[in-house]
Amino acid sequence: MAAAHYGHPMATPAAPHPPLPRPLSLYLDCCRLLAALLVVASHYGPYGAITRSANGWVPNLGREAVIVFFVLSGFVIAYTTEQKRPSLRDYAIARATRIYSVALPVLLLAFGAAAVLVWCEQVPARHLYETAKPWLYLPLHLLFMGELWTVSEPPPLLGPYWSLGYEVWYYVLFGALFYLRGSQRVLVAGAILLFVGPKLWLLLPVWASGVWLYRWQQTHALGRRTALLGWVATFVLLALFKLSGSDVFLRMFARAHWPFPAVPLRSADRFLADYLVCVLVLANFWCARYAGFFGLLRCERAIRGLSSYTFTLYLVHALVMSLWLILYRHDPANALDVAGMTVLIVVVTWMVGQLTEHRKHWFRVGFERLAGWVRPVGVVSRF
Repeated sequence: MAAAHYGHPMATPAAPHPPLPRPLSLYLDCCRLLAALLVVASHYGPYGAITRSANGWVPNLGREAVIVFFVLSGFVIAYTTEQKRPSLRDYAIARATRIYSVALPVLLLAFGAAAVLVWCEQVPARHLYETAKPWLYLPLHLLFMGELWTVSEPPPLLGPYWSLGYEVWYYVLFGALFYLRGSQRVLVAGAILLFVGPKLWLLLPVWASGVWLYRWQQTHALGRRTALLGWVATFVLLALFKLSGSDVFLRMFARAHWPFPAVPLRSADRFLADYLVCVLVLANFWCARYAGFFGLLRCERAIRGLSSYTFTLYLVHALVMSLWLILYRHDPANALDVAGMTVLIVVVTWMVGQLTEHRKHWFRVGFERLAGWVRPVGVVSRF
């Protein structure tokens, strides 16, 4: 989910289209920060943190924000593998470090908090049933297997964790396709696809489109005026798409016409709308590539700093909101209560982020030692 920080804003005769100019890198960081904030905002209403009337003023763009994360994830993976050309070992260590540095501590916090809530009888045990079988559910979520085939199991108090059940397996599939060769490549990739099931197949084109965009946008330039007009148009089209209710219609259509009732869509039931949003995100990123947002360079430090907490914010906010609403007599009509919960989300995100996203080197050391026990496999880069 993290955008890379490389590239130069000015083209040179030898490299007229650098792979990731700094303005684009900053823009992508802004996008992932905004996407995380939209996910948080989209949960205020469903969680009961604000009144129904107030919820009407909050943009319901949480799902669209997740699509931004998917496209951005594929884009950044394509960039880092092309520019750094890591080995399969380095690729696996980097991905594991990035994901587990946040997911592992937050997951343990969520299970611990859920267990305490059940023990103190703050929440009925049936509502947090995972705490009765941690030996089953903790490994399930540590291996990101909560969305395979007919399974649909988010961790307790961590609803947004569902998307990691997609993204992590896309990382695994990309690693197999990028580093392996010959029959080994076909067999491993095929086994991964068979293992993950239809839900992940449906959203795979969204993630893979980010990989495609990274390579395609380098050789398909736009004039700055055209890029700016296209960039604005993507937001206008997204607004029309949401205001028209097309996303709801497509969700209902997908559910009604899904031909495999034994394999319910569940978290993938918006895949038709996701495809349309994906096209808008691709167009937005492509236009941003050539729109020349050089003004972002003046705010580089602030953008980098704030965006470095997005993954933590994405996971932690649901835990904080859940605990706040369970333990505190929250009044959704009271602006001070809503503001207090919001401030708490910010503070906890910063505190947890200091021990997760900002301490990834701790986790990297552990994964490097673990990788040292694994026998290397002969692979070849395909870029």
